[in-house]
Amino acid sequence: MNEKGEITLILGGARSGKSSHAQYLAEQTGKSVTFLATAQALDDEMSTRIQKHRAERPAYWDTLEIPCGIASRVSQIKSDVVILDCITLLITNLLMQFVKDDIVDETPFMSAVQKEIEELIARIREQGQDWLIVSNEVGLGLVPPYQMGRIYRDAMGWANQRLAREADRVLFMVAGIPITVK
Repeated sequence: MNEKGEITLILGGARSGKSSHAQYLAEQTGKSVTFLATAQALDDEMSTRIQKHRAERPAYWDTLEIPCGIASRVSQIKSDVVILDCITLLITNLLMQFVKDDIVDETPFMSAVQKEIEELIARIREQGQDWLIVSNEVGLGLVPPYQMGRIYRDAMGWANQRLAREADRVLFMVAGIPITVK
């Protein structure tokens, strides 16, 4: 990572090693780290997952739990390196604000996703820290058979493409192995 601050986007499927690789990269810098978590403990299983992830991180790292609206809080982060884990849950958190009877109100949802990602990119570039952004690649599978799944996949595809265009580096994780895409 360089002095101007750079964005590294780490993509991959579920359980591909994205988060652990982001943590490894952050530790290798020897710099101060903030872990920015987007997960919400809405059930016991997710609560257990969050506790497990917390235990895997160094205790001296700062942790912020921000389910959405991240851009407004970026200026509060004073560390040299930020891990944002993950865009997938950030988009899910936004999605749930636009669902009624299992149907997504697509236009305002996509506008909210675009606003969130564009504001995040702008704030990151203003701050100059190194960012490791984790996101799932959800477009490699079958087309979801229901509207909510299709809209979610489309939003994730747009967000990942936008972040990849802005990123200085893009890595794709396969079975715990990082492959350089950009």
